[in-house]
Amino acid sequence: MPYSPLLVRPMTEELTSIGFTELLTAEDVDRANLAGTKGLTLLFFNSVKGSAAGMGRPGVRQALENAPKRPDRLLTVFAEHDLDATARARSLFPDIPPSDPSIALFKDGDLIHFIPSHRIEGRDAGSVATELTGVFEEFAG
Repeated sequence: MPYSPLLVRPMTEELTSIGFTELLTAEDVDRANLAGTKGLTLLFFNSVKGSAAGMGRPGVRQALENAPKRPDRLLTVFAEHDLDATARARSLFPDIPPSDPSIALFKDGDLIHFIPSHRIEGRDAGSVATELTGVFEEFAG
């Protein structure tokens, strides 16, 4: 069962305030056309878990603030709230087990890098940012 919007909204706004587009439904994911879009797209699977608040969202924010190159598009789904959108997004890489929070990077529609929750948990936000900055540098622009 999804969490209350009152709980979820501040966690979502932490991303939408820095340019992320929120995908709320499976149709939103389809319209985002992750598999058919040119350029670099970051998709953040948001979560109520402490690792999202302590490492995931701050790590993404730091990477976007400090990286000389950035993704062309920033998208987010809320794993425990927007269940249909999350399921549709995860269907794009069925061989990777569900994980939240997690970060998926697509280049020209192909999944090129994935950071599952176990690689977010136990790290600090700076380490997540450093990994993302390296991927941006390699694949953006």
